[in-house]
Amino acid sequence: MTARIKELFLKYREIIVYLIVGGMTTVVAWAAMFLWNWLFYGMPAHPTAAQNLVLSSVNWIAGVAFAYPTNRKWVFQSKNPEILKEASGFIASRLATLGLDIAVRQILGTLLGINVYVTTVISAVLVIIGNYIFSKLFVFRKKKGTK
Repeated sequence: MTARIKELFLKYREIIVYLIVGGMTTVVAWAAMFLWNWLFYGMPAHPTAAQNLVLSSVNWIAGVAFAYPTNRKWVFQSKNPEILKEASGFIASRLATLGLDIAVRQILGTLLGINVYVTTVISAVLVIIGNYIFSKLFVFRKKKGTK
């Protein structure tokens, strides 16, 4: 039984560690965003369009600052010596999913009036999936011939 669990973990290690690190990244980003919402806006359940834009930005900055080093080290185990190039690609891919986050928040929150907690969860699911795809296919892509 233990051998089977170990085998499954080794087979799916990257996705398992990504989900763990992604969960930690989400906690860090949400903590920053909700702290900002509380400190500067009084914690409204229905922020204005401008407030939603700022909250998305705070969420994104905190998330990227935490996610790049943790994804590099633990998820994708990158040994790429060109850290600035890799980090630039990571930031560019995260800018794409920031656009997705902003769109979800504006459509669901501002236009449809769904509260900030529900829109945050819906956006997070879509962003996590997008981030994994971008990271796997473009940012931390293994060169042919490497494991």
